[in-house]
Amino acid sequence: EVQLVESGGGLVQPGGSLRLSCAASGFTFSLYGMSWVRQAPGKDIEYVGSISSGGLTDHADVVKGRFTISRDNARGEMYLQMTRLQADDSAIYYCTGMGHRGQGTQVTVSS
Repeated sequence: EVQLVESGGGLVQPGGSLRLSCAASGFTFSLYGMSWVRQAPGKDIEYVGSISSGGLTDHADVVKGRFTISRDNARGEMYLQMTRLQADDSAIYYCTGMGHRGQGTQVTVSS
């Protein structure tokens, strides 16, 4: 059974940083590309970025230069390092892969 479990969310002040993790199981993680998406209240799901099985990354323009996606194939984990967080970054962040999505982790940026 494919499982994706996000962690690392929380409350952070504007300008702060957070690192999200996504622990994957139930499939050969190293063979598949993975993505991060997010959804703010009342808004559509928004693409944040992705990473190929080989580690090539793509980041949405809105987070480019502030967020960095990485992965550790040995651990079966993907990460989202978020810096210079803004109020507009507040959302539930989900990792996706293999046609599945995790339960999400809440990120709230507020003073």
